[in-house]
Amino acid sequence: MFNVTKKSIQWGNETLTLETGKVARQADGSVIATLGETSVMANVTFAKAPKPGQDFFPLTVHYQEKYYAAGKIPGGFFKREARPSEKETLVSRLIDRPCRPLFVEGFKHEVLVMATVLSCDLVNDPDIVAMIAASAALTVSGVPFMGPIGAARVGFVDGKYVLNPAMDDMTQLRSKPEQRLDLVIAGTKDAVMMVESEAYELTEEEMLGAVVFGHEQMQPVIDLIIDFAEHSAKEPFDFTPPDISAIYAKVKAAGEAQMRAAFAIKDKQERTNAISAAVDAIKGALSEDDLADINLGSAIKKLESSILRGDVVSNGTRIDGRDTKTVRPIVCETGILPRTHGSALLPEMGDIIHFYAVNRWDENDVFDEWAKPPRPLSPEAEKIVGTTNEHLTHCRPTEVVMQDFIAFLSR
Repeated sequence: MFNVTKKSIQWGNETLTLETGKVARQADGSVIATLGETSVMANVTFAKAPKPGQDFFPLTVHYQEKYYAAGKIPGGFFKREARPSEKETLVSRLIDRPCRPLFVEGFKHEVLVMATVLSCDLVNDPDIVAMIAASAALTVSGVPFMGPIGAARVGFVDGKYVLNPAMDDMTQLRSKPEQRLDLVIAGTKDAVMMVESEAYELTEEEMLGAVVFGHEQMQPVIDLIIDFAEHSAKEPFDFTPPDISAIYAKVKAAGEAQMRAAFAIKDKQERTNAISAAVDAIKGALSEDDLADINLGSAIKKLESSILRGDVVSNGTRIDGRDTKTVRPIVCETGILPRTHGSALLPEMGDIIHFYAVNRWDENDVFDEWAKPPRPLSPEAEKIVGTTNEHLTHCRPTEVVMQDFIAFLSR
């Protein structure tokens, strides 16, 4: 009834198992990855054709974990779990970052990756298992994905690196002097794609060693996924990147000089207006058939990218005139709000304004808030949608630093 493929290896102190063919058989790729007693199901679906005129890659990643996976019931009056938690949002980004660059250039079909925690043993963190499951599901789905990737968590105890330390060892890391590192790494067979870490007073050599250790330890996982795919992968999706050379040549001839002059302007708002004018001039010089070309947007973006990156690589000049070794001026103002326990404004970090406010109600609890005014240069008014992914990403490192600072003050 089921065409099940199942592969296992011994990875560190636990058995890592990949399985497909039993559930979610209508998805393009579905894999259940199990490490110890932590299991995550990753499902991948993708559109077989791009939306007309779409000039970006619409990859969406959702990571979901519910109390049932750990055998628990939510506390409080409401028993249904509603919006995604902070961890779910951050793990979704953790999966997205190393996978996104590995799709074939020019592939703009919608891709959806759903990672659902089925079981959690409270020893093996499901975030690493979710990254492995997502990688395996993408690899067997037939989507033009140049993976697979592997992932690992690295700890550091008594001068030795630890592969996939227990969840308890990674919580409240600042209060455990013997455990000074929580590093998550993802990469391919030959390269590191992403590193994220929380570390306390480690040397550069120790941090670099952790990256090397993690990349070495993920190699068996990559080999497992390749072996797994050889027995269960679907036929590769027939995709040929669109040839935009003809329309790109016309775009370049029509507006390279004006676009290059626009990018040479140092003031951001003037530069943005000049770039918009250059794009309008390019479109004005093209024929109706060229304007109807679905690859016109991609050709214009390619021209902008070649000019911007070319100046950095060839001349060592960044878009605001700085060389590659000069840090932009940063000014910070503090104590700007009268009722908060602490507040700060960074008004001159480039052209983006960052605002932070902090309140403390005892030695252990700190509430911090990050805010950024709407971008005045955006083409459309920004909607107010509550807490965003960007918000959570900025607040998380701030919380870690503040908790450590509060612990220092409380000594």
